[in-house]
Amino acid sequence: MDKAGRRDQKRDGAVTASGEQRLLSLDALRGFDMFWIMGGDTLANAVLAVFPQPWAVRLREQFEHVEWAGFRFYDLIFPLFLFLVGCVIPYSLGKYQSQPSAAVWRILRRVSLLLLLGLIANGLLRLQPGSLRYCGVLQRIGICYGLAALLFLKFRVRGLMLITLAILLGYWAVLALVPAPGGMRGDYTKAGNLAGWLDRRLLPGQIPAQWYGFGDNEGLLSTIPAVSTVLLGVLSGLWLKSGWSGLVKAGGLAVAGVLLVSGGYEWSRWFPIIKNIWTSSFVLVAGGFSLLLLSVFYLLIDVVGLRRPAFFWSVIGMNAIAIYMVPRFVDFDRMAVFFLGGTARLAGVQWGAVVLATGALAGQWLFLYWLYRTRTFLRL
Repeated sequence: MDKAGRRDQKRDGAVTASGEQRLLSLDALRGFDMFWIMGGDTLANAVLAVFPQPWAVRLREQFEHVEWAGFRFYDLIFPLFLFLVGCVIPYSLGKYQSQPSAAVWRILRRVSLLLLLGLIANGLLRLQPGSLRYCGVLQRIGICYGLAALLFLKFRVRGLMLITLAILLGYWAVLALVPAPGGMRGDYTKAGNLAGWLDRRLLPGQIPAQWYGFGDNEGLLSTIPAVSTVLLGVLSGLWLKSGWSGLVKAGGLAVAGVLLVSGGYEWSRWFPIIKNIWTSSFVLVAGGFSLLLLSVFYLLIDVVGLRRPAFFWSVIGMNAIAIYMVPRFVDFDRMAVFFLGGTARLAGVQWGAVVLATGALAGQWLFLYWLYRTRTFLRL
């Protein structure tokens, strides 16, 4: 943890517009995204479980990952975070484009710390290398951030667009034309896809069953198209830094979002939308919905000026890595039971689950609010 004022945050790459005013929409959208990881999904499921109607059952499905092919709301959470990582890059590294070598150490330091934190989150400190999962969320964030940041320093908008397109088409070509040994071309099944085969052959440690078993959903080959998710964010950040009016920027983000979602679903007729292997159609659909959310948050918060309602989300978004790591050794669920267990019992089984889920979320938010009030931010 590092105590720092807002000036230190800006110097370390917090999002600012024109070097002065923060783009609060990016902090708020990051907080909205992390809210579901903190337990917003548990709360939503608990509330919906109270209602036995078919609409509630269908809505609950949106808070679970698709087993393989398809797309639900919960499949957006991780790509949205990667997208937002990219959005910040033009702000944090823009001044280094004229002298990119000055930013290389900064980038490598962040990548290294994210990789280390990711391994710690996966159990590195248990000192059992054979049972360690080497891939993970923070590892993918670090690798994709590092590659996208270096590309940003080297290329301008047209080059970044061409690289993004080349990654998406190239990944499609590889999975469509190169069969896994003993398999066939264009096999996008759990057991037969090339990305999973490479994970099974090359990854050390374990590939737990919950990461689809035949491969890791943050595996080796699928990390390449994930870079394009970050690059979509980079391009969006460059658009937000442009000289167009706020309404035009918000409209541009929305139009781009609709085009990407439509294009992704159309592409899925040949290349299915599969989060676990991060297919190119998945990149477009997730990127499109990320753009649509960003357009709404940017319009309401930074253009219309509804900054007070955004405060709840911003408190979370400004310490996203902290709230990802801390619950691994601080049990907020047990705290909720300690303080609210009696109330939950009196509320009954169904509403009691709502009370406890709300309590766990409130405990995490209050912890983040304390960090915010003390100007304590986990910076990498």
